[in-house]
Amino acid sequence: MRILMLGGTEFVGRAITEDATKRGWDVTVFHRGRHEPPQGVSSLHGDRTAVDGLKAIEEGEWDAVVDTWSAAPSVVRDAAETLAGRVGRYVYISSRSVYAYPAPAGLDENGAVVEASPDDGEVGYAEDKRGGELAAIGAFGDRALLVRAGLVIGPYENIGRLPWWLTRIARGGRVLAPGPRDLGLQYIDVRDLAAWTLDAVEQGLGGPYNLVSPPGHTTMDELLGACVQVTGSDAELVWVEPEAVLAAGVEPWIELPIWLPPGELYDSTHVANVSKALATGLRCRPAGETVADTWAWLQSIGGRAPQRPDRPVVGLDPEREEEVLRAIRT
Repeated sequence: MRILMLGGTEFVGRAITEDATKRGWDVTVFHRGRHEPPQGVSSLHGDRTAVDGLKAIEEGEWDAVVDTWSAAPSVVRDAAETLAGRVGRYVYISSRSVYAYPAPAGLDENGAVVEASPDDGEVGYAEDKRGGELAAIGAFGDRALLVRAGLVIGPYENIGRLPWWLTRIARGGRVLAPGPRDLGLQYIDVRDLAAWTLDAVEQGLGGPYNLVSPPGHTTMDELLGACVQVTGSDAELVWVEPEAVLAAGVEPWIELPIWLPPGELYDSTHVANVSKALATGLRCRPAGETVADTWAWLQSIGGRAPQRPDRPVVGLDPEREEEVLRAIRT
């Protein structure tokens, strides 16, 4: 297979690129040159947002293109139109955020989506991703594969969610652990996302697919317990009921990454219907493997995860954490 990666040097794009090269596929990476791509690929340089920024991909043919763009939909539109007629399939890594909020528990791919346009500049994450989907569909029709990923974690993560928990727990001491302990989590290991996406290309799939693990793939207890185990930490997990966490003013998802209290936002994020992806071969590795491999990767790069400049820094300030724990204890 001949694959064109738009990006391919960081997190999701890198995982897909590495998987494709392991399969022996012919991979071309089109990127700005800010990060080194994986070994074994051909590189083309250009800035998609610049005038004539797509010049390097105005010639050439590929079986599929994979696009992870998450800003202005018009950028996806321009790339898709440039490649139409020379590429067999357009794979757009989208997001479950495209569903109109609140997305009820168990929502499948037929759920209502936000209003958006492929001609928009940057609007907001949900609208941008939906606009990107429309851009891919506009140029490729049913040959556009829309990968609606949920929470993505694993090696190379540049958002900081799982890396923050690992780093915090490795530091030891009393750790604010938001409950309930058996709260189910739904996410996708970036390598499982990559494997399914490339398998889908081989199968010739098109249309939207929710891509995340089955609901309850792991729990907060299992995830944080795995972090304690792989780091060898003496950390004490202090489990706090969600009502108390919220009453203390702690912000879910941002200050306590991955975690959301039971309710509307939790149902929208952690209880998606993924039967369509499972029926086409989605396999999700155990949470302990994701945690262990992410920790090994963190250590290999000196313990400090990269941070995307367009995303907020996540995690609870140490002094704030101790303050909350003292208040709850008293």
